[in-house]
Amino acid sequence: MLKCYKTNLRRKVTEEIAQIEPDCWIDLVTPNEKEIDSVVAATEIDRDLIMKMLDDDELPRVETSGNATLVVIDVPAYGGKNRNITYPLGIIVTTNSYFITIAPKTTPILNSFRNNKVRNFRTAKKTRFLIQILNVAAAQYIKVLDEVYSDIENKEATLKRSTENEDLIDLLQTEKTLVYFTSSLKENDMVLERLSKGVVLPLYEGDLDLLEDAMIENRQAIDMARIYRDILSSITNTYATVISNNLNNVMKFLAGITIVLSVPTMISSFLGMNVNFGVGVATDPYGPAIILGISIVASVLIAIWLNKRDLL
Repeated sequence: MLKCYKTNLRRKVTEEIAQIEPDCWIDLVTPNEKEIDSVVAATEIDRDLIMKMLDDDELPRVETSGNATLVVIDVPAYGGKNRNITYPLGIIVTTNSYFITIAPKTTPILNSFRNNKVRNFRTAKKTRFLIQILNVAAAQYIKVLDEVYSDIENKEATLKRSTENEDLIDLLQTEKTLVYFTSSLKENDMVLERLSKGVVLPLYEGDLDLLEDAMIENRQAIDMARIYRDILSSITNTYATVISNNLNNVMKFLAGITIVLSVPTMISSFLGMNVNFGVGVATDPYGPAIILGISIVASVLIAIWLNKRDLL
């Protein structure tokens, strides 16, 4: 999908336009060959810069080629089928007044710009536009991390009632999410650090302050992801210990019951042997009752003894 936007200075809003023109924003979402060809022809950029962004595993970085600078960052997705996903967003700033974004799917980060929800947004101010995207991306990570933490609390409440395998696997999936987010945020931080030096792209008045805000937001998101990951690891380890302890208690109980129940079997087997022990039980009419009484008394005494030692 190819769409073009340009800020109408008279109306002070960004509007969709019919064709590519200078100072416009070219928005590419999973573009086809025809759309890529039209963008390359109009902007004279290296085609490889766009083709690289069709790879979902592209890493955050800054790259310069010909008349264009490519900035790649990772943006978050969470919930439903997008769980545990970060995907790359490519931003190309050209020296001949074009601004291009390439994404594998429609992202809420760019929706804010499409819908004129970002203050002081102008398509002609390309460096500022880039920094604003980085700022919104960092804020989006914080928003998504809040959702992740809420999800962790819900899962913890569920585990207090039941420790099913599915619940623990669900926690593992959430932990994987935090691993992906932490890695992506650290890589984004390196991109922000490089841009802050003003070597890759020139920084104009107010740009550095905005970039510092983006760096602060990004580092806050890194700290949040690290803290939530530690909390989740602690919860997982605790419940793993609880499950192990419960299993030990069950095995201990079963072992104690086995010992208690084996006593009557041993007594009846011993006294039931075809051997004269001189106890007269075999000829006594109350023999079965005596054997039963001895078995019960022995079992009760052993059960009391095991219980006092917390073995039953």
